[in-house]
Amino acid sequence: MRVIDNKEKNRFEAEVDGYKAIIEYSVQPGILSLNHTEVPKELSGQGIASEMTEKVLLQIELRGLKVIPVCPFTKKYIDKHPEWKSIVADEHKRK
Repeated sequence: MRVIDNKEKNRFEAEVDGYKAIIEYSVQPGILSLNHTEVPKELSGQGIASEMTEKVLLQIELRGLKVIPVCPFTKKYIDKHPEWKSIVADEHKRK
């Protein structure tokens, strides 16, 4: 899966089987806030959101940024994959 950063629309996008999955974000200095994940119903149950979230978090890490997981899916994903807690902005880390 190829995930691109559509900076004009403030969202990451992945096209799968002709459908577009997205993760919307907002920008703060040194931080991306992941606000909403959306996968078309035609792609549900295939692990698209998880794979896309993994790739987005990797892009954020490689850019040297921190993340604020606002989206409930992203929060759950990071809870299940604690290796990503290292890039969560300090004030948003769960104890």
